[in-house]
Amino acid sequence: MPSLNLDQTIRAWSTIADNVFVPHSEAEYERLVEICDSLIDHVGEDETHPLASLMEVIGVLIENYEAEHVPELEETF
Repeated sequence: MPSLNLDQTIRAWSTIADNVFVPHSEAEYERLVEICDSLIDHVGEDETHPLASLMEVIGVLIENYEAEHVPELEETF
C-alpha cells in the first residue's frame, strides 16, 4: 500500500478545502451545488477529464446531504 505523504497532502488540501467539504448547512449545500454545476459545465460527460472524479466526489457529498436533510416527495396515485 502506498504511503501517505502528509506534508504534500496538507499543502494540496489547503488549496482545495474551500471547494471540497462536507456540507452542514443549507448555505454550504447550495455552495456545493454551485460548484458541481460549474464542474458539469466544464467537464460535461468526459469521464477522462482531470476534474471528473472531483465532480463525482462533490456529487456524492450533495447526495448524502440531500438524503439526510431533504424530505422525499410522497407520490400520490
